[in-house]
Amino acid sequence: MQGGHVTTPFGRRPVTLAVVKRQTAVAEIQQGKSADKWKVFRDASEAREVLGLQDRSLAVLDALLSFYPENELRQDERLVVFPSNAQLALRAHGIAGATLRRHLALLVEAGLILRRDSANGKRYARKDKSGAIENAFGFDLSPMLMRAEELALLAQDVVAERMALRRAKENLTICRRDVRKLISAAMEEGAPGDWGSIEAVYITLVARIPRSPSLVQVTEILDELTLLREEILNRLEFQEKTRNNSTNGAQNECHIQNSKPESINELEPRSDKEQEAKPSKKPQPHSEPIKSFPLGLVLRACHEIVPYGPGGSIGSWRDMMNAAVVARSMLGISASAYQQACEVMGQENAAAVVACILERGGHINSAGAYLRDLTARASRGEFSLGPMLMALVRAADGAGRKMG
Repeated sequence: MQGGHVTTPFGRRPVTLAVVKRQTAVAEIQQGKSADKWKVFRDASEAREVLGLQDRSLAVLDALLSFYPENELRQDERLVVFPSNAQLALRAHGIAGATLRRHLALLVEAGLILRRDSANGKRYARKDKSGAIENAFGFDLSPMLMRAEELALLAQDVVAERMALRRAKENLTICRRDVRKLISAAMEEGAPGDWGSIEAVYITLVARIPRSPSLVQVTEILDELTLLREEILNRLEFQEKTRNNSTNGAQNECHIQNSKPESINELEPRSDKEQEAKPSKKPQPHSEPIKSFPLGLVLRACHEIVPYGPGGSIGSWRDMMNAAVVARSMLGISASAYQQACEVMGQENAAAVVACILERGGHINSAGAYLRDLTARASRGEFSLGPMLMALVRAADGAGRKMG
């Protein structure tokens, strides 16, 4: 390979400290290292957006690699190719001269090739008496060998993010369809509720979807649409339970009226002592557990809980639960109230509820009483965490837009 000395570009092209650093680094490539040039090229192609390259840049890089006769880039070989601009443009599918120079500069800037310019800027190889190349001036491919592992990791990350984006878009499409059809069904069938306001929220969320969204944008909108879908389903389920309870109450009343008077007396205690002796029934936990939500969504809705985490940050549910214990003490919530909330809601949901209470601290008179009330409602299946988080997310986004 080319020696470890530093060469500066010919003509008006300036040298940068980054280029000097790369030239020094390629001299320290591990002894005996090798890599398949086309495998490295495919990795660079996958990571082209991260590297700041365009399709034409890859065509030029492909042409440069074609001038290196071996398939393997080896540390102990000279990795300098020296085609003329005419030859390079021809192998790059007839690219124009100005375009060729621009993309060569992009490849240098991306750290995939180095310039090894001669005294007059010409590209050529000087051979010894035996015909072996003694020195060569042109484009050095050593950075591709040096960065082979790095480019492979970049390519893997790009592929993984692309797959995650595809899955997120699919989930977003399904969630949009669910919300739209549920709202339409509720309106058409006359379900009680302010469905016009819910539809307005849906329209606002859909309008925020960009033409070419990133993974972060899709995930944020998907989280909010998921919360909206949960809220709609909870409302419809609550209405169905209310309807069933009303029907059962009417049937029970009819049954009591048709029963014998003696049976009524048998169900009533005969004295105050018997009434006091009758044990009161504790509320039983809801048979279906409350749905847990992603930690990122909880933190997006509840910013105030973050400083209470270990080291002033929250990176896992364990950190969130530790922060909730500290926050509940500060809020004046008793250990027994928090323990009961954990038993009924689950530890993650109880921590999220404490975070929500902390976020709304200025609007709640007694945090302990409020948590007990939510726990009791959760035990009867009348509490859902989704609407509470969704309201805080809207408030946080609204505050962010006003500040912006």
